[in-house]
Amino acid sequence: MSGTWERDAPDVLILPSGRLVRGRGLRSAPPEPAPDAGLYLLAKEPAPTPWASRWVRWPDFWLPSDRVAAVEALRWAWRSAQDDRVEVACGGGVGRTGTALACLAVMDGLPARAAVAYVREGYHRRAVEAPWQRRYVERFAATG
Repeated sequence: MSGTWERDAPDVLILPSGRLVRGRGLRSAPPEPAPDAGLYLLAKEPAPTPWASRWVRWPDFWLPSDRVAAVEALRWAWRSAQDDRVEVACGGGVGRTGTALACLAVMDGLPARAAVAYVREGYHRRAVEAPWQRRYVERFAATG
């Protein structure tokens, strides 16, 4: 456990409770410092990392293949972000990552209908790219 992110670090979203989570695209060079934990949203299993990690099978522009596993992994990331540097990442760091960050904001107490705007303002202006990703976030409160 190394502590949490700096509040003003690039790509760090401040959740309503004050938890900090970094979003990023895996096609970019990994920024420093390294995370303590990572949630990776990809169609294929990623390479192992030296930190704790979870993988959710999640094809680009779509939704998680196993929604129950996705909820479990998002809960793990949210709990871990209380004390650790957690990153959430997909290929580009926008659609799937933004959707997951919005779900974390819902877990953190934000109303589901406000979560997409919150992530677009605090993380990336195009986060949550597809209409079905927005609906997933809106319905997440009932499943998450």
